[in-house]
Amino acid sequence: TMIFYVFAVLFAIFGLYVFDKMRTRKLKIVKKILEEKVDERTEELAIKNAELAEKNKDITDSIRYAKRIQEAILPPEHVIKNAFQNSFVFSKPKDIVSGDFYWLEKKEDEILFAAVDCTGHGVPGALMSIVGSNILNQAVHENIAIIPARLLDKLNKGVSETLNQTSEDTKLRDGMDIALCSINFKSMELQYAGAYNPLLIIRGKELIEVKADNIAIGSYTETQQQHYTNHIIPLQKGDTIYIFSDGFADQFGGPDGKKFKLTQFKTMLMNLNGVSMDQQKIALARSIDEWRGVLQQVDDMLVIGVRV
Repeated sequence: TMIFYVFAVLFAIFGLYVFDKMRTRKLKIVKKILEEKVDERTEELAIKNAELAEKNKDITDSIRYAKRIQEAILPPEHVIKNAFQNSFVFSKPKDIVSGDFYWLEKKEDEILFAAVDCTGHGVPGALMSIVGSNILNQAVHENIAIIPARLLDKLNKGVSETLNQTSEDTKLRDGMDIALCSINFKSMELQYAGAYNPLLIIRGKELIEVKADNIAIGSYTETQQQHYTNHIIPLQKGDTIYIFSDGFADQFGGPDGKKFKLTQFKTMLMNLNGVSMDQQKIALARSIDEWRGVLQQVDDMLVIGVRV
């Protein structure tokens, strides 16, 4: 009958209404539970982020203090300027502390200086720099005759012994590459010895490259002892001497994201010939920043220039 159909329709509508209300109520309960879980997880993440931020701050503060210690070991800028009036030291660490370091020592008429590239960068490299600096200082004070190649022999052995690498069975080979020079301005003579890091001299329109030995510092073994080559180069007034680590040449950048490379580095130094040393330092910094662009710095950088 018509009354039956009316009640059936009303019952169906009521059933749908009740179903919708129950479903909505259930969804609200589920939503509330999810919101409570999200709030709980958010609070946990906030606490963990605060803990990580505190730990990160402690670690960063420790590294910054390590940087102060490393800088205290390195010769101050005024000491370098007193030794070489026309000179610059371009140092650009990848991290807060650097695995590249420069070293300078005066003994009688000899002025020794070095550009050193330790294994790795950051804190491990900084620790290696302290080891290398101490061994070089000790070697200079223990020897009467200052011969760069013999100093590198002592440094090679000293680093290997310090890191317990004198055995051929040692798998881990931490060490450093170095260019070490000794200048005597009275005799106008330069002595050089290197482990992988070469020496460049610009004389007029000529670029002179003195190759380093392919013997890494820290590769000393008791059964196979190798010695570094000592090069003696007469100097002329106006010569410009460069020693450096590989960080500059190995930096990626440019339009194709390739390495800067040693060839381009040499060309740049030749183009800077005749420019004051302070301006050369500024030009190096500007050139590598433009080359790098938005890319990250891949390694520590160190370039030392001295004009006779």
